[in-house]
Order: sequence, then structure tokens, then C-alpha cells
Amino acid sequence: MNVVADVDASLVDVTDSASTYSSYVALGDSFTEGLNDPDPAGGYRGWADRLAEHLAAASSSVDGLRYANLAVRGKVLRQVIADQVPRAVELRPDLITFSAGGNDLLRPRADPDGLAEAMEGAIRRLRDTGADVLMFTSFDTRDVPVLRRVRGKLATYNLHVRDIADRHGCRVVDLWSMRTLLDPRAWSADRIHLAQEGHRRVALAACEVLGVPATGDWREPFPAAPVAGWLDSRRSDIEWAKTYFLPWIQRRLRGRSSGDEVTAKRPDLHPL
Repeated sequence: MNVVADVDASLVDVTDSASTYSSYVALGDSFTEGLNDPDPAGGYRGWADRLAEHLAAASSSVDGLRYANLAVRGKVLRQVIADQVPRAVELRPDLITFSAGGNDLLRPRADPDGLAEAMEGAIRRLRDTGADVLMFTSFDTRDVPVLRRVRGKLATYNLHVRDIADRHGCRVVDLWSMRTLLDPRAWSADRIHLAQEGHRRVALAACEVLGVPATGDWREPFPAAPVAGWLDSRRSDIEWAKTYFLPWIQRRLRGRSSGDEVTAKRPDLHPL
């Protein structure tokens, strides 16, 4: 998914001073699990792991940062709420990141209002633990074939994210408005998951929202690149549909998910 923005101001909610944490739990789907940002040690790294590294470097705790990532690819909102939220409540970390609902909104009968109602109950439970909660808007699908049809639902959901965050004292990373993610090089070949550079920039944006010091600027433009011609772009769209979109549709028709056999990569709070 590509993003779009029309302003050149600060694109995230920013705190006035740096925050430090001793424990962090990440909740969500493939975005938070880290697809497609390969980890040299195996599996995927992703923005949440990268954020945890920044948090560890800034932590004032003598024990450093303890980190758990409960996110699993393919999960819909109700699964995140049922499986991950109770575990996060049990772990009682200082910081929780919550990003879910994207897989729901890609489905034809998705109801952003109903999803938001369910999400608010989950956010209330998480905030009741005393943890800081960081939420995320969705990306804009304007430039993604087929997926641009759900753009209105994503925009509606984003308004709910903002509203819920305001009511419950959460912070928000506005992915919709991150201009640098307009560049296709921020995305992997499937056009749905961020590539390594996209994950790096999202982690830096999250640090900015939380007031955590980090080296690097997510706003830094990509180097100039040749613009693809119309014919090359259409060929690329057709290849994308055959390689990625049609298999996704086939899994949905079979009632299958890419995360059916996948478990959380960091199910417990352990030192980073």
C-alpha cells in the first residue's frame, strides 16, 4: 500500500520530552510482525523490533528493555483482541503498540464503524493497565490497483483511530500522511508490506511520537529514480495481480490465512 499526503508539516503527534520505558509489548498483524524486513538472524525484524532497539538504547532502567511481540500475520481485529490483548494485559508493560483492522478492511463487507467499536473496548482494557498506548492510522491505497477501492473505508477507520486515541489518552503515528512512503522503494514487491527501508522510517516516526531519541530522519527524501512509463507500469500491475493479489483472494475463498500456522515470534517479555 502506498501513502499520500498534502501537507509538509510535522506528520505525527509529538510529545515535548523524551520518554523512557523498561518494558514494551507490540500487538497486531503482519505490519507489526515485520513482513517483509528480513532479520539476518532469521525471520523478520520490522519497525516494532527497530523501535524496541531505540527504546533499549534510551532506557534508564538498570535491567534495560524487556520486549514482547505478539503480532501474527493475517490476523483480523477480533483475533488480535481475543488472543493478544489478554496476554498484553497479563504482561502489564510500560508501553503497548496497537495496530489492527487492516486485514478486515480489505474485505468487501468490512464495517469500519463496527470495527472501531470493538477496537475501543480493547484500547480501554489496555489503558486500564496504566500502560502508554501507541496507535497507528492505516496507509492510503490510492496508488495500489484494486486496493484503492477500499480507500474510503480506510479513511473512515482512521478518523475513528484518532477519536479513540483522543478519548483514551493514546498517541498516534499518522501513517496516512508520511510523505516519504509515497516512494515505491519503501514497499516490498507485494505492495502490501513495507520493505526494510519502510520499516526503518516507521520506527523513526514512532520514536518521534514517543519522544525517544533516535538517529535518522524519516522525512529524508529517497534518491532520485527514473519514472516508469505507462506501459511498464501496467505490465507491473498485471504481474503483481497474478503473483500476489490472486493468491490472496484464493486463500480467502478457502477460509485460509497466511498466519494459520504461525505463532508470535516473541511471546514473552525478555531482555532485548
